[in-house]
Amino acid sequence: MTTVHPSGASLSEGRPGHRRDADARRPLERLLGCSAETFAEVAWGREPLLVTAEERDGRFEELFDEAAVDSLLSENGLRTPFLRVARDGTTLPNRDFTAGAGVGAGIGDQADDSRLSALFADGATLVLQGLHRTWPPLVRFVADLAGELGHPVQANAYVTPPQSQGFDDHYDVHDVFVLQVSGEKEWRIHRPVLESPLRDQPWTLHREAVRLRAEEPPLIRTVLRPGDCLYLPRGYLHAATALGDVSTHLTLGVHAWTRHAVANEVVAAVLSALADDPEVRTSLAAGLDVGSVDDVRGDVSLVRERLAAALERVDESLVAERLAAASRAAGRPAPVGPVRQLRAAQELAADDRLLLRDHLQPVLEDADGERGARLVSRVGTVALGSADVAAVRELLDHGECAAARLGDDLARRLLARAVVVRAD
Repeated sequence: MTTVHPSGASLSEGRPGHRRDADARRPLERLLGCSAETFAEVAWGREPLLVTAEERDGRFEELFDEAAVDSLLSENGLRTPFLRVARDGTTLPNRDFTAGAGVGAGIGDQADDSRLSALFADGATLVLQGLHRTWPPLVRFVADLAGELGHPVQANAYVTPPQSQGFDDHYDVHDVFVLQVSGEKEWRIHRPVLESPLRDQPWTLHREAVRLRAEEPPLIRTVLRPGDCLYLPRGYLHAATALGDVSTHLTLGVHAWTRHAVANEVVAAVLSALADDPEVRTSLAAGLDVGSVDDVRGDVSLVRERLAAALERVDESLVAERLAAASRAAGRPAPVGPVRQLRAAQELAADDRLLLRDHLQPVLEDADGERGARLVSRVGTVALGSADVAAVRELLDHGECAAARLGDDLARRLLARAVVVRAD
């Protein structure tokens, strides 16, 4: 397979001789038909990349389809903000498409399928947000993709009537994979007006520049058809119009960790260290005017020197720990059933095989220290005794462990805290 993106680079992976089970492939291979390493080399964070259904060998019905749209909007009690509606480039107020749900479910902001039907027939685009939390096939896929990329990922769907455009030209502050599910949509893509924008640098701060850039000939003008996948780095301007039928596409938004995020953690670590410096903690002079350069010049000089010295001493491992904590907070582990977990604990047998829960991001802390070891993960902190450490290391190293190896008490605690699940 050879797919060319605007820079002229290509993906050349060798087309498989037969269709493989989609679930057996890594997420990026399912999306693009290539490895994570190849994607990182030719496109990640730099250039758009388009891969057609024929090139990537498949479509996306196993993840999402039009029946999923109708089910979510009519049967699942979907509420805002999991739903937006846009028409002529404007987001409609929630009251236009929500209502109470009647006796026993008197929540006033649930999706109203009658109003949505009328709005959709009148040309409105339906935006289903947070599908990585509400649609089971996407819950696992998005978590797997985030694990492969090392960056948080969300999933939205855009359902557009024929010949309609949901949003005007704009850019996103996160990378996106666009997965065309059904129908056809014409996309127009322009170069950024702001390279690699941060989350607090939305396109609305650059409306005029965006408008002028959108009037230029597009970098890419293409029609996405079912099974096509388009990758856009953050900052690239885009707008899309449905063609002769209803168009449904998924966007997988990748909220990339940036060097700016690293800078934030470095600064936080430096400020924390300076809190231990009594000269930095000292009060400024009585009677000063803090707006006077002369009055604060000496204090600024001292703080600048101490900041520079503290920057030189910043421990990379401390910054990595801070980033790891932020990463744990930015995602969720794989789903578990509370009833199933309780049953597993109640019926625990010595020969049960216990699996580490997927996407947990566990870390064993202070295993050799005096304060007692701790297993820190996305489900919180589990205190460990010294006798537990070896078995927990084995669990983390291999992703599984026999219940007998963990011991009855620890195995039940890990099941109750949803750190592990029973293999069956």
